[in-house]
Amino acid sequence: MNKKANTLLFILGATVFNILTTVISFFVLYIPFALFLQSHFPDPQSASSWGLIVCMIAAFVLSFVIYRVVLKQLLKKIDAEKHFDPIFGNQRKR
Repeated sequence: MNKKANTLLFILGATVFNILTTVISFFVLYIPFALFLQSHFPDPQSASSWGLIVCMIAAFVLSFVIYRVVLKQLLKKIDAEKHFDPIFGNQRKR
């Protein structure tokens, strides 16, 4: 395969990985909240709403951190310039 195909496959794979990481992180954070912590609040409906919001934001942050760590480890193992095309073209001036 050529560099453009490698770049496209990498972007698609990274996107799927990031979405799956976000979904898994959300369920890992929300299920314990729903099972254990929600019963300790006086208004369960309000707690559930706030819990969804907080867990979703935390899932975004956690998936971003996991994505960055995995990407750094991957780029240590492979030579990106050898296998991938630049996404935004050449950076030199014309």
